[in-house]
Amino acid sequence: MLAPNKEVFITCAVTGSGSTQDRSPHVPRSPQQIAEAAIDAAKAGAAIVHCHVRDSETGAPARDVALYREVTDRIRDADTDCVLNLTAGMGGDLVLGGTEKPLPPVAGTDMVGAAERMEHVRQCLPEICTLDCGTMNFAEADYVMTNTPGMLRAMGAMMTELGVKPEIEAFDTGHLWFAKELVKEGVLADDALVQLCMGVPWGAPNDLNTFMAMVNNVPSNWTWSAFSLGRHQMAYVAAAVLAGGNVRVGLEDNLWLGKGELATNAQLVERAVSIVENLGSTVIGPQAVREKLGLMKRVA
Repeated sequence: MLAPNKEVFITCAVTGSGSTQDRSPHVPRSPQQIAEAAIDAAKAGAAIVHCHVRDSETGAPARDVALYREVTDRIRDADTDCVLNLTAGMGGDLVLGGTEKPLPPVAGTDMVGAAERMEHVRQCLPEICTLDCGTMNFAEADYVMTNTPGMLRAMGAMMTELGVKPEIEAFDTGHLWFAKELVKEGVLADDALVQLCMGVPWGAPNDLNTFMAMVNNVPSNWTWSAFSLGRHQMAYVAAAVLAGGNVRVGLEDNLWLGKGELATNAQLVERAVSIVENLGSTVIGPQAVREKLGLMKRVA
């Protein structure tokens, strides 16, 4: 039996860390552009804004704490309220040197310690930050997103100590398995928040059987959301609501509003709001999300 979620929050992932900056003029680069995109998404109905930062000139993904600080300050100084969610996924990028000589790693590798990966979270203190809960092969031939159990325990403990709620990003069922272990060990609180990441090569494939396997592995007292990529993004808005969850949209995951029509973040949120409401559910705002997730709004 379907048990649709009647009170749905929308997360907008406004820019991401993929190489999309030259594929659409709407992908924000500078801290000002990222903050403005986040605020526009919030005005359109997103309760949560999920932010990476980029080099302002090249658009390449970055980990500069000063860029995060500027994005955070601009969003907090705005008249429009939203829940701030910063990535903590950067700094675990391993690019091997090919099939015959994998070591040493080559250009594109960015591997740092837990404290450095968390420094922008410590300084900016968002309400939420992400915890990519496993190591995974991505589509690129020799790139590995690296998150070892030891690294995840260390980063998760730092999030808990800082009072920042982790958003567990689960790209496959094993990631949920380990997330439950982190809760069991007391590293994470038992009222966890999880994002089900569907269709990312080579994680959980983009089909409804796998999606429902993921959903059915989420503990009943956890809050979950889901997304998929590209043209499947809006289909998964509907699927997530019908399966009892919340939704994520945004240019991190999809550049298109329709065939041949590049989207803005606000347009994607508006489309998601329409789908949620047409399913008979209500889109809730940032204060309701804070109450639901036990968050405390920070002003500095």
